[in-house]
Amino acid sequence: MRHAAWILAAGAAFFWLSASSFAGPDGESPAAGAPKPSGAAGVSRGPTDVAAPPRLDAAEEKPAADLSKVPGVVIDHQPASSGLYIGSPSLAVLPGGRYVASHDLFGPKSVEHERALTRVFESSDRGRSWKRIAEVQGQFWSTLFVHRADLYLMGTWKHHGNLIIRRSTDGGRTWTEPRDAKTGLLAEGQYHTAPVPLVVHRGRLWRAFEDAMGGQKWGERYRAFVMSMPVDADPLDRSSWTFTNVLARDPAWLGGEFAGWLEGNAVADPAGRIANILRVDLPPPGGKAALVRVSEDGRSAAFDPETGFIDFPGAAKKFTIRRDPSGEHYWSLVNYIPPKHQGPRPGGVRNTLALTRSKDLLRWEVRCIVLYHPDVARHGFQYVDWQFEGDDIIAASRTAYDDGLGGARNHHDANLLTFHRIEGFRELTLARSVVAPQSLGMGPSGQEVPGD
Repeated sequence: MRHAAWILAAGAAFFWLSASSFAGPDGESPAAGAPKPSGAAGVSRGPTDVAAPPRLDAAEEKPAADLSKVPGVVIDHQPASSGLYIGSPSLAVLPGGRYVASHDLFGPKSVEHERALTRVFESSDRGRSWKRIAEVQGQFWSTLFVHRADLYLMGTWKHHGNLIIRRSTDGGRTWTEPRDAKTGLLAEGQYHTAPVPLVVHRGRLWRAFEDAMGGQKWGERYRAFVMSMPVDADPLDRSSWTFTNVLARDPAWLGGEFAGWLEGNAVADPAGRIANILRVDLPPPGGKAALVRVSEDGRSAAFDPETGFIDFPGAAKKFTIRRDPSGEHYWSLVNYIPPKHQGPRPGGVRNTLALTRSKDLLRWEVRCIVLYHPDVARHGFQYVDWQFEGDDIIAASRTAYDDGLGGARNHHDANLLTFHRIEGFRELTLARSVVAPQSLGMGPSGQEVPGD
């Protein structure tokens, strides 16, 4: 079995990958309107190596970034001074083994409310190095996934825009344009999502979404649903997809403290039923997710507030759940809040990334702290998308961290997209965390932690 070592630098703890792999330097506001996509694909051809910015004359030379202390491998860097922030990390592995990652841009200098921009990157050396291969105009909050050997990018056209999907047959360099109901324009209106997983189950492909047409306020406006299609259908054809009914929040749930749900995960439970497990916005201490049941034919969704809320560490932030193809557990990477960092706003604490697992989707345990920084205000490892790779987990993180240029604006407005490999994840325990659990106010190694 391979072993990962740990190091501590500049107050931050993170994995140092063993020689068996590699070692390297380690938005939430409402918008209106959703015009129908039109125009050219907006794809840049010709890769751009993010490690080689254009050279400036000496008189114009800007301060150089120092990314040497950033955990993981830097895929992309966007200084806070640019007014552009990195969001929606996603990660996929192509049939030949090449990795593809993506992120979008949000912030005051972005075009997220007009025609959002997503960048696409590739790695041909298992994540040691990355280069940009495309920029896709009109793509936001999107998931990369592989289906029947082709690569897809599924999300919205812009912040609260149309629901769209694109296909690439060349590994992410060029993409189709969602012009109409036959070419990827799946629903028109205001929609919300994140890079959440798709799951193949009983001959259908399933994905969770929310519409944003239940009001004007963030969180409260989101109504949950699940969409699915036969695995042999065309994902770009609107008629391939079946949508459940939408489910709005009820402010009376959880004693009147339920503020909203979003960023759901479609997952098959141990009994073979599809569920949608959603992030829940709550006041402290947080730590509750919502489990929505979906009918076998994919046409209806139902939620029972008496049994549907489950204890889930880190549930106030986006998470991804996947079932281990080689074991009996479900796994997730979450922004767990240890007792030391409890505060007034659970959704704003993203400085701790924990590996969690469950046998039944109902009871979850924190297995290991895999990324950590003691500062909550301007550091975060968030919206992590990840994949199984044998005994490892590979992950892409929207990371707020020091960069030698003043760092991130805050924990939310990330300045980095980073890649991480968690080796031998099934064997990890709290005792092997990057920071002593007791220093965070946690219990002894192996203790189940039922919520935030």
